[in-house]
Amino acid sequence: MFMVLHVPHHCDTNWIREIGPNMTKEEQLNLTIPRSPPGSYEECQMYTPVEKDIDSILKYGLNATEKCRKGWVYPAEQEQTLVTQFDLVCDRKELSNISQSILMLGFLLGAVISGTVSDRIGRRPVALLSLLVMGAFGVGTAFAPNFYIYMALRCIVGAAVSSVSLSMVTLGTEWVGVSYRAHSVTLGNSAVPVGQIALAGVAYGIRNWKLLQIAGSAPVFGLLFYIWILPESARWLVTKGKSEEAKTLLQKAACVNNRRLPPELLNQLTCEKKNKSGNVLDLFRKQQQRNVILIMFYIWFVNSLVFYGLSFNIGSFGLDIYLTQFVFGAVELLARLCCLFLLQWFGRKKCQSYFLFQSGVMCLIIIGIPKDMPVVVTVLAALAKCAISASFAVSYVYCAELFPTVIRQSSLGLCSMSSRVGGILSPLIGLLDKYHPSVSMVIFGSTSVIAGTLCFLLTETCGKELQDHMEAAVASQRSCENVMSNCETGSLKLKEDGQDTGHTRSTHF
Repeated sequence: MFMVLHVPHHCDTNWIREIGPNMTKEEQLNLTIPRSPPGSYEECQMYTPVEKDIDSILKYGLNATEKCRKGWVYPAEQEQTLVTQFDLVCDRKELSNISQSILMLGFLLGAVISGTVSDRIGRRPVALLSLLVMGAFGVGTAFAPNFYIYMALRCIVGAAVSSVSLSMVTLGTEWVGVSYRAHSVTLGNSAVPVGQIALAGVAYGIRNWKLLQIAGSAPVFGLLFYIWILPESARWLVTKGKSEEAKTLLQKAACVNNRRLPPELLNQLTCEKKNKSGNVLDLFRKQQQRNVILIMFYIWFVNSLVFYGLSFNIGSFGLDIYLTQFVFGAVELLARLCCLFLLQWFGRKKCQSYFLFQSGVMCLIIIGIPKDMPVVVTVLAALAKCAISASFAVSYVYCAELFPTVIRQSSLGLCSMSSRVGGILSPLIGLLDKYHPSVSMVIFGSTSVIAGTLCFLLTETCGKELQDHMEAAVASQRSCENVMSNCETGSLKLKEDGQDTGHTRSTHF
């Protein structure tokens, strides 16, 4: 968004200098460029060239207009942006929105490919390779010779970013115990808004798009030390029959944490070879898992649709784009950090539902705010962004806990794929505002409210152990459903049997 800011421009009309080389720049524009109703020069129209001498043109003027023939002219002092480099103006202006959709397509491809590959060959190699691709192709994008190659390189970068994100969420989930699982994933995701805040400052200081692209991509190479410190998931190794490797990693973890791992406890680590590896089709064979995955598909779709919809429109809220980016990053960081406590106090389901509702309501309220109140619009948009960011953070934790180890990253990949469909559509929905300025906010608000309602159909996972295989996961979800449906009748049965002693009785499942 910082590389496609609006740049003043007009058609290249140097044809007239061939017949009148001594005229000033202002005279050239007056003769060759029509004026818009406010009085400024048209940016996408010019007078049709004629084969007349300069005196005839000065006397009678030009009347017929047409689109720019030989490109556009930009201010001489303007730093090079994507707009000026590849002429993303007039009929080519919508290419900038399309490029955002292409980036989201890369996110989708990365989610599909990395999820399946990671469940087969491991989380570590996929994460390391994706980091390398992200850095190399990110820097390479700055040297794209045309906009179509630029979009192709950005698609590859998007795939790598998606792959890294999913791998890190999976590793964080599988290495941390029940009580700190949400902390691991949420703190990891909190680095994203920190990057957004930093981006506001970097983009403000670097206006040349190539230098900005390099500055945003080169730091990835500083993560090459991950080769030596990033561990594979011990839980994944056990499901693949590699118990000795898992024991080695667990001993190393105990050593790093200054803990002693009793040999008798380590010897209990055995591989359950009778369980076959899972695949994505297992998610749709049982009704319980099928319902869960379809609801999570929609929640992730809405998260991405609204999150990127608000992010891509930061320039339309009326305030300075750099300040708005900073505010958006700050409220997103606050939202994700708050999730650390809210997830433990209220559980995954209630938090997911509340944040989706809040985001939807804020978007719908924006519709009724006049455009001449940009501060109010920006505050409401920031609250919506805060809520949808928190919802995104909850989704990563929730999804990782709902599905078993054998297909955990595949499940995350499928949900992320659904999310990226929302990301692809998000900038395109912004194009509908030319028919009515409220269309995009109506879509963002209504879809969020519907998603918040669907959350009540999910099971709670807070405080529960991770499941490693499909059978255990399905049985756990069915047990939760039975508990919820029989809770009241069980309490009534106790009273009828005369077993109620007048004190509150609790049952632990």
